[in-house]
Amino acid sequence: MVTAPGLVAGFCAPLVTVGAGRLDRRVVLCVLIALMVAANLAAALAPNFAVVLAARLLVGVSVGGFWAIAGGLAVRLVPERHVGRATALVFGGVPTASVLGVPAGTLLGELGGWRTAFAAVGGLGLVTLAALLVLLPPLPATRHITFPELPALLRENRAVRAGVIVTFLVVTGQFAAYTFVRPILQEVSGVDARYISTLLLGYGVAGVAGNFLAGPRDAYRTLLVVSSALTVVLASIAVLPGPAVGTVLLLAWGLAYGGVSVSAQGWMIKAAPEAPEAASSLMVAMFNFAIAAGALCGGLAVDGLSEPAAPLGGAALMLAAATTVWVTAIRRTPDRSDGQGRIGHRA
Repeated sequence: MVTAPGLVAGFCAPLVTVGAGRLDRRVVLCVLIALMVAANLAAALAPNFAVVLAARLLVGVSVGGFWAIAGGLAVRLVPERHVGRATALVFGGVPTASVLGVPAGTLLGELGGWRTAFAAVGGLGLVTLAALLVLLPPLPATRHITFPELPALLRENRAVRAGVIVTFLVVTGQFAAYTFVRPILQEVSGVDARYISTLLLGYGVAGVAGNFLAGPRDAYRTLLVVSSALTVVLASIAVLPGPAVGTVLLLAWGLAYGGVSVSAQGWMIKAAPEAPEAASSLMVAMFNFAIAAGALCGGLAVDGLSEPAAPLGGAALMLAAATTVWVTAIRRTPDRSDGQGRIGHRA
């Protein structure tokens, strides 16, 4: 019920972007949120597992499509000088929801059962739908994206191609390690099991801070700093003992990873200013596929070797990401004297 919607979201990000055609983006977002509402209410009332799973697959369609469309809208909603902050605000929903959603869902599940949690998400979706209808202005499509444009964008735009690769490496490395954060904290850092939930809450709060710190900054350089920092953090948490050390490293981990989503989106907007939705859909697709790949790689590392192998493997992927950013973006970025300073040209 977790993996399947993630994979569906990965496939549906580009499919929804193309399928939306020339529809007003406000209408598309409202339809996707309405689908999410219906799916969660169906799950809450489901008579068997098959219906719950089908509802979760619809959630995957909604999530993949929503982020592919919404991620690139900040550039249309605010003046250019505020795009970085606005994008950070949009993507601030991701770490904030992670911090609040898991404990809230767990509490609702304990108080009223798992159906109550699904129903509550459906209710929040209705509130969101109302807010979109009232607050979001009409957003007519600026261009019609076709299926052939997506592989062409990867083929012809070096910056987009590099951004997709970096997204895959960073997110795969993250979830290879984070999937096993509890046993790492207990067995390597020696953290008492009673405190791990509190520490993970701190990790989430640090992630929210990292998102807003990264938002207004240059996406290329931010991702270089983030991937380099995560290389050091993941390698260190795999081998350095001590609860205090583990706590500091976990908070640094949250702070650094919090900047990934907004920086990856900023990269895509910068790399393909003429086709932000198409580029965003490719990033969102790879992001979701990388979550599944990361959990799989981490599991294989733990099963074949040991728990510390998961964050060490994650560190290796982060190092590869940092190298990719340096070689394809930072080193090739032209002087700022050209007024552009970007590598989003056609190769």
